[in-house]
Amino acid sequence: MNKNIFKNRMVIGAVCIVLSLIVCFGITPLFNSGLKAQTDIVRVKSDISRGDKITDSMVEVVSVGAHNLPADVVKDKNEVVGKYAVYDMVSGDNILSGKLSAEPLTEFEYLTRLDGKKAAVSVTIPSFAAGLSGKLEAGDIISLIAVDGDTGITETPPELRYVEVLAATASSGADKVYKGNETPDDEETPEENLPSTLTLLVNMEQAELLADLENNMTFHAALVYRGSRENAEKFLTAQEQYFTKESEGNGESGDNTEQNPNENIEQNGSDTNAE
Repeated sequence: MNKNIFKNRMVIGAVCIVLSLIVCFGITPLFNSGLKAQTDIVRVKSDISRGDKITDSMVEVVSVGAHNLPADVVKDKNEVVGKYAVYDMVSGDNILSGKLSAEPLTEFEYLTRLDGKKAAVSVTIPSFAAGLSGKLEAGDIISLIAVDGDTGITETPPELRYVEVLAATASSGADKVYKGNETPDDEETPEENLPSTLTLLVNMEQAELLADLENNMTFHAALVYRGSRENAEKFLTAQEQYFTKESEGNGESGDNTEQNPNENIEQNGSDTNAE
């Protein structure tokens, strides 16, 4: 009996040694080689503003690790040069196909992105403070805090937890464009340049809720995120998950957006996260 136990232990020990050798000299080198694999991608060399036609001097091809790259990262420089930037890009950004347009951007280019699934809806900013003191810009991700003047109830509807700003528009009808230095004309009539409405990208359920806010209640806009497009999409995806779960009937609506996109945000010097 003791001899059989001893033999079994020897067999188990031998098997463990063989498996460890396979892992050390077989699987691990293959895994490491996969991590070390390099691929060429196109990266921003000098800052590119939204609407700019991209030239050869603005971008460069660099070799990076092929692991965990976005599926839509551009690898051929010829696919970038001559295209137009849909979003602002800074030096060091990887160029994604979604950031490029083959056609020049129109004045209200963001309206041409509507595909029937989403709608552009404008709401009036109730007060200077309610619109973040005129500092909201296109591309910002905001939360809308609803205030019922009759009941005194204040809440953030889960349907409006993360909403993208398409434009902040002044009473003159001109969309706000960030400028580092204001012109003399701007200084003469600053009140005319303050945003009076926000145009938001929403689905129809959100649009109906916004219409109700506009007519029966009021709201306060809270800036949640300003930064790279990739990170902004994480917030919008979290909002979409709320509607997906709601349509499936899983759980209470208030619990469907508890996942915090901040946990997956890649911070960089140009990003502002102010949730």
